[in-house]
Amino acid sequence: MTFLSIFYYFIVVEKTENILLLSFTIIAFVVLCGVYMTKLSIGPLQEHIDNLQNFSCETLHELNLPLSTIQSNLSMLKKGMKNEKDLKRASRIQSACEMLQQRYDELDYMIKRQSLKIIKESFELNELIEQRVEFLSRIYQNFEFKLELETTRVTNDKIGLSKVIDNLIDNGVKYSQKIHKIDIKLKDFSLEIKDYGCGIDEVELIQIFDNYYQSNQNINGFGIGLSMVQRFCDNNNISLNINSTPKVGTTVLLKFKS
Repeated sequence: MTFLSIFYYFIVVEKTENILLLSFTIIAFVVLCGVYMTKLSIGPLQEHIDNLQNFSCETLHELNLPLSTIQSNLSMLKKGMKNEKDLKRASRIQSACEMLQQRYDELDYMIKRQSLKIIKESFELNELIEQRVEFLSRIYQNFEFKLELETTRVTNDKIGLSKVIDNLIDNGVKYSQKIHKIDIKLKDFSLEIKDYGCGIDEVELIQIFDNYYQSNQNINGFGIGLSMVQRFCDNNNISLNINSTPKVGTTVLLKFKS
């Protein structure tokens, strides 16, 4: 009503003929109306986002209890098992629980990122790499993972870095051909992941960080892995370099700040 009153005053009461003043009044009126309408529309949307975020946090919290219960009881049951078939079944259940735990951690990570919470912690990078390789080696059982890891403590986004390591190893596996081997070396705050796959030529090397780009369309995937890796490295002060030779292999180098 205040905006309309001011507009009415200049047009009807003052009968202003100053085009510049009239134009400024109209523009100001439109802008102020826009701001007011934006506030009206954003309010319910923000409330909906807050409610959705609270629901996600509460649901995630509720999922933690049954997952922990399954894991703890499974460990107790395995201690009393002697039959080889039962032990194999229990191991498969344990692997499934570990995968669910990883999805749980990633959901928790995404919620915290949406809340703009700082997700950095100090940890041993070599231990994280060992954990990821142990997990992935159960999926890629026909691959040899050669590790040379120097004890290295870093402060970073641990879960985000886990996803980066998984993506890089997964790419190495997918693009490997006859030599089923991945070399992983950690020294002087540099992480090197090397495969012996099909490699990438210079032209493709320029495009690999683009969203949805895949050098080989016959390989399953969405082409977003390296884009995510580059974005994470840029946001966390990690230098990223990729060297590749067609029919020889690819080496990815991550350089951390000491």
